[in-house]
Amino acid sequence: MCSKINTSKHFLSALFLIFFLFTGFSVKAVSQHKEHEAINTEHSTHAHEEKPVDITAVAFGHILDSHSWHLWGEGHDAVALPLPVIIYSNTKGLQVFSSAKFEHGHASYNGYSLEDEKIVSEDPNESVYDFSITKNVAQLLFSALLLVLLFISIANSYKKQGVTSAPKGKQSFFEPLIVFVRDDIAKDNIGRGYEKFVPYLLTVFFLILINNVFGLIPVSANVTGNIAFTLVLSVFTLIVTNINGKKTYWSHIFAPHAPKAIWIILIPIEIVGILTKPFALMIRLFANMTAGHIIVISLVGLIFIFKSIYIAPVAVAFALFIDVLECLVALLQAYIFTMLTALFIGSAVAETHHEEEAAHH
Repeated sequence: MCSKINTSKHFLSALFLIFFLFTGFSVKAVSQHKEHEAINTEHSTHAHEEKPVDITAVAFGHILDSHSWHLWGEGHDAVALPLPVIIYSNTKGLQVFSSAKFEHGHASYNGYSLEDEKIVSEDPNESVYDFSITKNVAQLLFSALLLVLLFISIANSYKKQGVTSAPKGKQSFFEPLIVFVRDDIAKDNIGRGYEKFVPYLLTVFFLILINNVFGLIPVSANVTGNIAFTLVLSVFTLIVTNINGKKTYWSHIFAPHAPKAIWIILIPIEIVGILTKPFALMIRLFANMTAGHIIVISLVGLIFIFKSIYIAPVAVAFALFIDVLECLVALLQAYIFTMLTALFIGSAVAETHHEEEAAHH
């Protein structure tokens, strides 16, 4: 009982730490943006007029991808880690250089400039293909490496101790999650032959979960809030589902159990349904993880919009509620994406009553 209480205390402490870090960085980002706008206003002809804080620009600046890893500060006082820029053009070939060559996104280097995080050539006849290691790519590579090292370590521990021994350390944390994905998600939704899909479902679950957790850290990247990331996961689900689809799955699509007179209506609907399922997965994960970050920064920004300290308790209270909710959503969205993926696979590999009897005999 004491261990459970201590675990709960540590968990709540971690939640509040994440919130105050995120809120602190949000306040700092908005305030620095406000100071930067004020400095620019002083040097303008209308020095007596103070420009309002653009909360939209601040919020989207912290959730969108970029060619450098922004840590803190705004404008010339910004502190950021440069990342590799890898581009290929039809005239100059492959080029690799640091994103530090672009000063604040305005300077030109070797005939290229960075406009709205897009590399543009000064030559209108030159086609540029960007393969750069952006902030989202860098965090995705880090999270993938972390998962590989973590689960190799867990597997080696099981080899030494045996699967029958009581789990210790990180095994005691990850084993319930692994068993949950295997038994409550894969087995319940796929049925016979579920073992084949457990590795994929585990990969999807933990990749989304770890990047959701990283996204709660103020200086990290919002990987799961990037629609390109959710698109790739959805495409993989689409491929795995349809490659393993059985005869009954395809016959339900191209030869539905209905009068042939309405097949001309049902068949296009079923074909569209093949694409709408992974599309729903993509939008759900993208929208939920992006909305939370925008709401927290926007709530903190209310303090600077109203320019009153009396709004601070209300803004911080609502931001605390949303941030704690995001901790729950981080786990919930990983579960929902994995569960729906298993459900789609299960509907594609489901056996008919006659096939089940034949397999049983």
